[in-house]
Amino acid sequence: MAALGWLTPRRRSATARSVLAGEASAEAARKNTQDAQQEQQAPGAGEEPQFPVHGDALAAAFFDLDNTVMQGAALFHFGRGLYKRRFFETRDLVRFAWQQAWFRLAGVEDPEHMQDARDSALSIVKGHRVAELMSIGEEIYDEYMAERIWPGTRALAQAHLDAGQKVWLVTAAPVEIAQVIARRLGLTGALGTVAESVDGVYTGKLVGEPLHGPAKAEAVRALAAAEGLDLSRCAAYSDSHNDIPMLSLVGHPYAINPDAKLRKHARGLDWRLRDYRTGRKAAKVGIPAAAGVGAVAGGTAAAIALHNRRRR
Repeated sequence: MAALGWLTPRRRSATARSVLAGEASAEAARKNTQDAQQEQQAPGAGEEPQFPVHGDALAAAFFDLDNTVMQGAALFHFGRGLYKRRFFETRDLVRFAWQQAWFRLAGVEDPEHMQDARDSALSIVKGHRVAELMSIGEEIYDEYMAERIWPGTRALAQAHLDAGQKVWLVTAAPVEIAQVIARRLGLTGALGTVAESVDGVYTGKLVGEPLHGPAKAEAVRALAAAEGLDLSRCAAYSDSHNDIPMLSLVGHPYAINPDAKLRKHARGLDWRLRDYRTGRKAAKVGIPAAAGVGAVAGGTAAAIALHNRRRR
């Protein structure tokens, strides 16, 4: 930490939390690598990688999750699964619905709304066992996530695997969720937000901070050091300008389904871009925010009505 001495106490504290979160995520990811490699799956049928990948023992690929590998937010889909299993009340479902509405309408990761989502998740899992959530995560992946994987991005990940490289998810979602998704996609492992647990039971606190923005870059840096990788030969993929620190860390950055800020930044630096969305941008511009929120509110009301009917 001596290298941080020039920073103000507040900046030094924030940077230290990012480093702690990154190192904790890297350690958790490496511990689960072996399990992730045991369940390989083929990429989507008929899909071809958009960028050439060559064998390189000192290279690896790092993929953001939300809207890069998967449509929507993993934490929201996980919340839907937990609600179905009566982990929380209807009012919490409304909160999750609002957070997902914001994500879809804004098209970017908003730190404040992401923090709200994580706080909700932490309060829900507090007191539950880690093994229980991992098992449920497998079921939720099949129910809500599998069909939302972008075939094009999955083909890109498979191209790196076929070239003999390791492929890691890097996400602000809980590391347990990320590990399930990585394993089901046949990837090497996952870097994610690490929730504190004691004797296998969640405490409702985080280790460091959420793996977001600079913390992602710290996690990739820590993992690369542990794995003996040359970051200048590695690749990273993301849709969000919040991941510019991670993308800037590697020699081969790619913007996938980029938000407006990342698209502009990527074009300015001649980074490669690829968009797998169909008409999404036009829909976002053409639908007023109130209409979008109204649609989600209507869907939530229907879910509540169905929930109440089942309880009668």
